[in-house]
Amino acid sequence: MKGHHSLPPSPPPKRRCTALAAAVPALVVCSILLPLVFLLGLHRPGHGSEERAAVVISTELGFSKHKHLDGRMKHKLLKDVSRKKIPGSDGILDEKSGSRSKSKSVSTKSKEKLKGVFSLVQLKNETRKNKELHTQRRYQLKDLSWRSKDTTIDKKENQDQEVEHENPRSCELEYGSYCLWSVEYKEVMKDFIVKRLKDQLFMARAHYPSIAKLKNQETFTRELKQNIQEHERMLSDTIADADLPPFFAKKLEKMERTIERAKSCEVGCTSVERKLRQLLDITEDEAYFHTRQSAFLYHLGVQTMPKTHHCLNMRLTVEYFKSTSIHTVQSNKQKLEDPTFHHYVIFSKNVLAVSTTINSTVMNSKDSGSIVFHLFTDSQNFYAMKHWFDRNMYLEATVHVTDIEDHQKLSKDVDFHDMKLLRPAEEFRVTFCNHYQSFQKQMKTEYISTFGHSHFLLPDLLPSLNRVVVLDDDLIVQKDLSSLWNLNMGGKVVGAIQFCEVKLGQLKAYTEERNFGTNSCVWLSGLNVVELKKWRDLHITSRYDQLLQKLQKDSVTSFPLKVLPISLLVFQDLIYPLEDSWVQSGLGHDYGVSQTDIKRSVTLHYNGVMKPWLDLGIHDYKGYWRKYMTNGESTQDIL
Repeated sequence: MKGHHSLPPSPPPKRRCTALAAAVPALVVCSILLPLVFLLGLHRPGHGSEERAAVVISTELGFSKHKHLDGRMKHKLLKDVSRKKIPGSDGILDEKSGSRSKSKSVSTKSKEKLKGVFSLVQLKNETRKNKELHTQRRYQLKDLSWRSKDTTIDKKENQDQEVEHENPRSCELEYGSYCLWSVEYKEVMKDFIVKRLKDQLFMARAHYPSIAKLKNQETFTRELKQNIQEHERMLSDTIADADLPPFFAKKLEKMERTIERAKSCEVGCTSVERKLRQLLDITEDEAYFHTRQSAFLYHLGVQTMPKTHHCLNMRLTVEYFKSTSIHTVQSNKQKLEDPTFHHYVIFSKNVLAVSTTINSTVMNSKDSGSIVFHLFTDSQNFYAMKHWFDRNMYLEATVHVTDIEDHQKLSKDVDFHDMKLLRPAEEFRVTFCNHYQSFQKQMKTEYISTFGHSHFLLPDLLPSLNRVVVLDDDLIVQKDLSSLWNLNMGGKVVGAIQFCEVKLGQLKAYTEERNFGTNSCVWLSGLNVVELKKWRDLHITSRYDQLLQKLQKDSVTSFPLKVLPISLLVFQDLIYPLEDSWVQSGLGHDYGVSQTDIKRSVTLHYNGVMKPWLDLGIHDYKGYWRKYMTNGESTQDIL
């Protein structure tokens, strides 16, 4: 029929619903089993669960050594700090169980923002293969970082207990010697009233959002807002109590009454608590920001050349070229090459420091006429050094200044490997942790100095000499050193003070060499006796060059960090240990060196960043250095 409408066919059965219904129980089972797998520890352990052992070794160079300064300048000192977590570090656990309070979580997050601020390169020594090397210590090798964890999580052998420490010594890990300096020179701020005003301001800000929501409290809300604004204006330019305006007492009492009235209002505690937490988080961020900024400025001060020192070099250079008199001509060339004299070698760019080292050596020598100093510097400082030592006499000693960048005796291989530039001793900060000692003594920081590239040119620079004594320019001499030429070194190449807190085995991850004694002690530069004849016979420089070429492909490890293991390994089993009384080190970073140890030592080594010629140097030790400053020079304006 024309009006007939056919019925639509019946829909097919919905099989998809059946499949989804079957998938729901499977998802429920998975959601139950997967958390159990992680809770029972059946998952594969990640980096955070591995026990690591490491020595934190960071380059902290002293005067005119600012290779890492460019990298540090890249970290802008802003409040908005990156939250990125450094891979491979133990870190701070971001998420804890429900037992941890929210305030602790907020505090931890605010501290976590500041991690990695002063870190350039971090390399970890994976110790899954050689666990015997770190049964007592944990080692981590880093290039020139002044940061680490201010909160450390120590996972000991008993994995059931996880202890979180707020280590007071961890400040040295993060900011280096700045922590020691800041404690020593801490000033008591006279800001008790200012702190009270700030506390009132925080409390008023915490209550204001809740009070503003109350009905029939518009007048009180305006009064509270007005008091907050008055406190903000009063504290905007105020640091100490002396800066407060004369009417601060009335404002203090008025705000106190306002806060008491706000507390009497019936408001929810949750909003006030939330606001106080926010203020606490902001305050912690601000405190850490200022600490980080102060540490940056401190390290900037100990690394860069003071303006007065730079002006001294410039003035000496100008006077050298303006001088009408004929400069001293080396008429005693035969004396410079005579091995019967006592030859000292110093690599330096600091005319003030090296002149003090030379003067102290000569003043305490029994026979100054037998002393010859070979001073090697770069082209930039050569004329200043030359003019200084031309017009200053050091008893009967001979001082010969050489521009190492213009030396004709260096081989072509030296030019090829860019070893021709002056590279004095390298200095590294070593921080190590021993969990078996008391909590206050777990962290210890020391500074070690090693030979730089220029030291490995000694056989070429002084081809006619057999034995020399190498001095660093941050060392002064208190007694006669002539007995060093009578030492029987038993076929060894270098006589040096040993530092057994760090072993060569702890540096094996940073060199491809495997043929060395893991229990051998690290040795220090500063005062070293070098047998050049034995050096040439054993081809030490060639071996050093070969080891350095093996690490050229490693683009991650920075250049100064490569020097540390290589310069130590190349002299393995060739070190003659000197007695500890020869050198008293630590005067550039350790405030606890006793006067007895200083007086009995033959030499004083200002290793560390607080050099005696800097304003930031340790005041108690400056006197030993200043008394050997060259007389007759106008250096009073410099220091």
